[in-house]
Amino acid sequence: MNTTPSWSPLVITPQDAGVEASAAGLLRVVGDTAAISDQLVKEKALIFRGFGVTEETLDPVMDELLPNRLAYVHGNSPRTKVGKNVYTSTEYPQEFTISMHNEMSYAAAWPARLLFFCQKAAATGGATPVTDSALWLASLDDEVREAFGGGVRYQQNLHDGLGLGKSWQDTFETTDRGVVEEFLTRTEAEYAWQRDGSLRVRQIRPATAVHPVTGDEVWFNQSDQWHPAGLGDDTAAALAQILSADELPQSVTFADGSPIPDATILQIRDRGLEHARDCDWNTGDLMLIDNMLVSHGRRPFTGTRRVLVAMSD
Repeated sequence: MNTTPSWSPLVITPQDAGVEASAAGLLRVVGDTAAISDQLVKEKALIFRGFGVTEETLDPVMDELLPNRLAYVHGNSPRTKVGKNVYTSTEYPQEFTISMHNEMSYAAAWPARLLFFCQKAAATGGATPVTDSALWLASLDDEVREAFGGGVRYQQNLHDGLGLGKSWQDTFETTDRGVVEEFLTRTEAEYAWQRDGSLRVRQIRPATAVHPVTGDEVWFNQSDQWHPAGLGDDTAAALAQILSADELPQSVTFADGSPIPDATILQIRDRGLEHARDCDWNTGDLMLIDNMLVSHGRRPFTGTRRVLVAMSD
């Protein structure tokens, strides 16, 4: 199999755009929102480099690129909220790779765009790999694509403040059970409060999606990240010693409840990474991606790395 990525994001610099190297210059570029939207669909991901953006000058740029900034409600990754619907990127141990995924592809609704901002680049490593989601789908064996034809079933066990994974309060950014129940009812998820105050959520979702503009069918689920096999042998074995499959913070099966074989999960994870293009960060870089056309992850790093992320519909 040819694993050389055939696509990479478009890098835009002040010289390319014919503007000054400043946040004000970038605002002139992204202020043409229709042109940016067309370019994003065509290129799938855009990197803005050399404009000298800082956290203090970031908000106006985000307002142009993300016209309806979304809260990370029902998000499964550990993050810290640092501004108006602005979050740290996934707070996962820096020595590990985060595999490819489309943000919130397990949910009933997902962000159309993601914007990453590199406030501080890592000493070494820390690239954000990105993969063409249509290419990822095409790279899977025929029998794997066919097996997922009926979709997948996700399950979350969200604790009440103490336990593995995220609490339901952090997940839904509220302490009001009624708000949570209204949200889950609206998204047609099954849910049940447990005696210990935790919340179990189940939902069946498609494994692929069709982009509303391009018509491309893309791989669009997080089965490999929700399955123990995708965590690595040591982590999966450790979890199995303390929790049954039904008690894991998150898990996934085929839509009919039958288990997904470990080998299938490993193929999905590995093919996504094989086709990824690593995007190394410079402090001040921004990357805008179409969340359906492109999946993303994270490479291991050393030193201090701070990348912020925001989302919009």
